[in-house]
Amino acid sequence: MKKLDYAITFACYNQVKYTKQCIDSLIKHGVDLSRVVVVDNNSTDSTREYLETLPLGGKIFNKTNLGCGIAWNQGALALQAEWTIVMNNDILVSKNWIENLIHAAERNNVKMISPAMIEGDLDYDFEEFVSETGRKMTGTVRPDGWHAVCVAIHDSVWQEIGYFQPVPLLLGYEDTLFWHEVLNAKISCAFTGDSWIHHYGSMTQKLMRQERGLSQKSDLPNHRFCLKYLRMNWLARKLHRMKKNKREKEQCTKEIREHGMSIFGTRVNGKFLWR
Repeated sequence: MKKLDYAITFACYNQVKYTKQCIDSLIKHGVDLSRVVVVDNNSTDSTREYLETLPLGGKIFNKTNLGCGIAWNQGALALQAEWTIVMNNDILVSKNWIENLIHAAERNNVKMISPAMIEGDLDYDFEEFVSETGRKMTGTVRPDGWHAVCVAIHDSVWQEIGYFQPVPLLLGYEDTLFWHEVLNAKISCAFTGDSWIHHYGSMTQKLMRQERGLSQKSDLPNHRFCLKYLRMNWLARKLHRMKKNKREKEQCTKEIREHGMSIFGTRVNGKFLWR
């Protein structure tokens, strides 16, 4: 089997606690840190000092918070590979997650692929879950989707549609814009049950809402501003989301019927809620 040609990149803005847990998880599961590029968006906590201690493949320190889109582009360009894994800094990975993720992409002939995921509090044994319960989803593929929490992107995608929108005011909307470019170009993508991550739940976005005095249910970006980049009016956007939500619900129902669980779960009050 050929040696995997991959790079990993993520952006961070404060939240050093989660960055440390993410790096520790990568190391624990055999990731070579020389394949990792971290982009810091002007953190004011001890994030930069921590990153300076690591033998990373790249460390980029921005003078201001340029947003995740620009940071992802910086990381992807700093260390180019056949597969670039773009992810959040508030996740934990599991055994053989990279190998399983990329092999699933190659086996299913897709150019973008995201792992199965549990979101929420880590009040359960994640690794035991993956080795026991998570195995039920091995071989399961949910087509026509991906999530920016963690996604492996083949280098042919960059060549075809370019990179993420480099606009700081998008405030996390960059993945939605990129998703529409993927759709328009008919690029094959999928979720796989072969690889699992735990996601604490957009901790940087929560911090940015707090800094701006917004409720945690509020959207960070201005929707009119973002819709301009989508080249889509609010009605078309609403209909698209309704269609997407219906498809995901049908896929979830099918997975639960076949496996007793689905590719996505949320941890609530000590229980898994599948979606």
